[in-house]
Amino acid sequence: MKMEWVASPNFNDRIKFDKPTMIVMHYTGMKTAEEAIHRLADPTSKVSAHYVIAESGSLFHLVEENMRAWHAGKSYWRGCHDVNSASIGIEICNPGHEFGYVDFSPQQMETVIWLSKKIIAQYEIQPWNIVGHSDVAPLRKFDPGERFGWEDLAHQGIGFWPARTSPKNIKASSENLSELLEKIGYDPAAIQQKQQAVINAFCRRFLPEHFVNFASDVDVRMRAQLVADWIIKATTHS
Repeated sequence: MKMEWVASPNFNDRIKFDKPTMIVMHYTGMKTAEEAIHRLADPTSKVSAHYVIAESGSLFHLVEENMRAWHAGKSYWRGCHDVNSASIGIEICNPGHEFGYVDFSPQQMETVIWLSKKIIAQYEIQPWNIVGHSDVAPLRKFDPGERFGWEDLAHQGIGFWPARTSPKNIKASSENLSELLEKIGYDPAAIQQKQQAVINAFCRRFLPEHFVNFASDVDVRMRAQLVADWIIKATTHS
């Protein structure tokens, strides 16, 4: 895969992490790839990512992987409060919810798959540490959104996707749902502050087909139970 180097000055040393342990997927939320790349390489913007993938599938490299790009902002995942230091950020060009959210192109997803597999193999990234921006910052962010192909990626060995069967006899209580979301990796402080925003992030990731016509609480709890169980079992046997 050919990559074009577009150096961004917006990075610093990783803190407390010798190597990345996460991948964070974003959409750019800007009208064009050129506009997005310009912003991510602009020293006054104070934002960056390691990679940008254009609509055509073209790949741009902005920050070296051993450095800390500034893509996640205030964020949390599975006990980590500095996601930037722990992760590689991939920006995928899409106008996003603000400018007319569209499907990601097949060419983009092919590049996402190629790049993700390369990073996973190099750093032994675990499936549950491949996340969206909305997973690590659910009170602020929607990306990469409900149109992103998480299920297809999981079939390629990138991230995870639970079975489509529904468990029986799940206790449907607010406390139980909060515990499940926290077990998956979501920020307990965010859950306590605004649980609905975290549920929205969860649905964008694991219930995209129900996001427009919002899933019932029972559906959400059943899905959360499946994912939480999957992660616990995978972690136990890893």
